[in-house]
Amino acid sequence: MSKTILVTGGAGFLGSHLCDRLVAAGHKVICMDNLFTGVKLNIAHLEGNPNFEFIRHDVTESFKFESIDQIYNLACPAAPGHYQFNPVKTMKTSVLGTMHALGLAKRTKATVLQASTSEVYGDPTVHPQPESYRGNVNPIGPRACYDEGKRAAESLMFDYHRQYGTAIKVVRIFNTYGPRMHPFDGRVVSNFIRQAIAGEPLTIYGDGSQSRSFCYVDDLIEGLIRTMETPAEFTGPVNIGNPHEFTIAQLAASVVRLVGGTSRVEVARPLPQDDPMQRCPDITLAEKVLQWKSTVQLDDGLRRTIEWFKSIDLTQFRAPTPNY
Repeated sequence: MSKTILVTGGAGFLGSHLCDRLVAAGHKVICMDNLFTGVKLNIAHLEGNPNFEFIRHDVTESFKFESIDQIYNLACPAAPGHYQFNPVKTMKTSVLGTMHALGLAKRTKATVLQASTSEVYGDPTVHPQPESYRGNVNPIGPRACYDEGKRAAESLMFDYHRQYGTAIKVVRIFNTYGPRMHPFDGRVVSNFIRQAIAGEPLTIYGDGSQSRSFCYVDDLIEGLIRTMETPAEFTGPVNIGNPHEFTIAQLAASVVRLVGGTSRVEVARPLPQDDPMQRCPDITLAEKVLQWKSTVQLDDGLRRTIEWFKSIDLTQFRAPTPNY
């Protein structure tokens, strides 16, 4: 059955892939984005589709629609260099943006899905991280605008659910990669691929022993949609990510191997403050409730991502902030 669906942050990396899936399924999709880190190129192929509408708007300002069935609230800069550039705005995006999405859901009886993050776990003392783990977050550090903003957004979701009966879903997204990553987002996958294609040294923060799990974007979008379609009593939070763990040094070696060329790996920069040493999801709940798990292996996903990076014209992308 066709639905009217609002995707905030819909011109971003994840949002544009989500819009693709929803439009292909026959839904009417309203894509909202202020284009701070989102890129119109990501959704250009959807322009002219009668089931797709783009609205340039900042979620920190209120928004209203007459009839909405579902809301995917993905709006927020997610790369450290971007969310630390204007930390007050980042916090406002998480808190006010979520409040506005919840207000719309309350008025229209829509279901709202909050794109939360593994950052709510901070630098974890439990590994891998289950949804029951409450985290180890520094509330006054440089990453707090994002970490604590997302934690506050989760609180708002459950307060609206308890107080008003608003239908909610909360997904904690772990590291995701794939085509349409912003080339200048400063994240490790995009940095490494861009550097390797250019024949530049791959710069590693710290000694490269810190670990991450990398989920391919198609798998992540499938997890979001499956979560939205669960029965009303399932609210989450639920972890969506790849439970297979790799060190940053291993990732760098894989990118160099797959790109080819003469790039070398350099341990060149200190580890940023509060950067977690380990990050890996426990996806037991997702496997049980959603029948979901990641299916794309790292090498396969990296090959697809590298092909996309080789196909784009970098001059068409601007770095959203000086500290990408």
